[in-house]
Amino acid sequence: MSTVAIVGGGSGGVVAANHLRSRLGTEHEVMLFDRDTHHRFQASFLWVMTGKRAPEAVCRPLSRLERKGIKYVNASVEGVDAAAGRLTAGGKHYGYDYLVLAPGAELAPEAVPGLAEISLTPYDLDGAVALRDELRAFRGGRIIVLVVGMPYKCPAAPYEAALQIEWMLARSGARARTDIAVYSWEPQPMPVAGKEMGDAVKSMLAAKDIAFLPQKKVAEIDAGGREVAFEDGERMSADLIVGVPPHRLPGFCADSGLAEPGAWLSVADPHTMAMDRERVWAIGDAVMIKLPVGLPLPKAGVFAHYQAEAVAKTIAADITKRGEPGAFDGKGFCWIEAGGPIAGYGSGDFYADPKPALKIGRPTRLNHLNKLLFERWWLWRWF
Repeated sequence: MSTVAIVGGGSGGVVAANHLRSRLGTEHEVMLFDRDTHHRFQASFLWVMTGKRAPEAVCRPLSRLERKGIKYVNASVEGVDAAAGRLTAGGKHYGYDYLVLAPGAELAPEAVPGLAEISLTPYDLDGAVALRDELRAFRGGRIIVLVVGMPYKCPAAPYEAALQIEWMLARSGARARTDIAVYSWEPQPMPVAGKEMGDAVKSMLAAKDIAFLPQKKVAEIDAGGREVAFEDGERMSADLIVGVPPHRLPGFCADSGLAEPGAWLSVADPHTMAMDRERVWAIGDAVMIKLPVGLPLPKAGVFAHYQAEAVAKTIAADITKRGEPGAFDGKGFCWIEAGGPIAGYGSGDFYADPKPALKIGRPTRLNHLNKLLFERWWLWRWF
């Protein structure tokens, strides 16, 4: 019997567990570890912010995976001993033969003093609910979407948030009394996707009279005065700040020697997602992969999903001695919500050399419908 341990109940971990369970006989054990009791489908958080979704509608109990024969352990992983093939979770030790690390990226607003006190974020479910309530009561003023640092999950999300907020305020009648701007660390929206994609997103913002201010690095935040000071000397106060906080790797990875302090997990091969440790793979937002263009592969659920499929295929082939190992090809896609019932759609090959080969379509109702269908399929398929 072989035991496969999966750390993380996000998109990558859930997909890996499902694929492994379907490829392995019942004599082999598939275990998933997560400190949370529920999977939260992050692609729908902005719909929670707009009130299109109730919080519970985008969550699924991780315990439901046990109906499929996946052992779910509700505990925080505190350490990994890769040499011994053992991890510690909830104070208990668990042995494994194969390990898939999919712990995701943690939000760290406390890394920027004052950020947590003056901003709300749609990057977690509670923040999306709080923003929904604030926006429903908002009657006018200045709203800024503030991208504090890089990298961060879902490169389109800050711009989608601005467009969705504009749509909400137009419906409530407060838009004419509100200025909306995006202040971003980035030189353009979604820089790894190239100039064409960036220009398309800027056009979507401009069409809704949303200002985009690039390369704005935060110097300090005055929480009491609700004011952000930037390194170029500009200071900006706002009635509502929608923050994209810094992200970091969960602490147990560095504590276990799996990554350098302050760094992300790295893989020896960006196609197999294998680390430089025997029978250990890393997938999803916790991983940093440098592309030929010199920028990192974006942190996005679609990549975690496809990486999980590839790794599960590889592990199953090694255990059963049947089939071919999997490979992640760097291809992906995303929707860009443009406010209301329309969305753009971009797709392409991020591993292409010398730069990603991508294309984006204009926002349409059909794209929005396809995202709705994808959400329903995803939550049905894996739970």
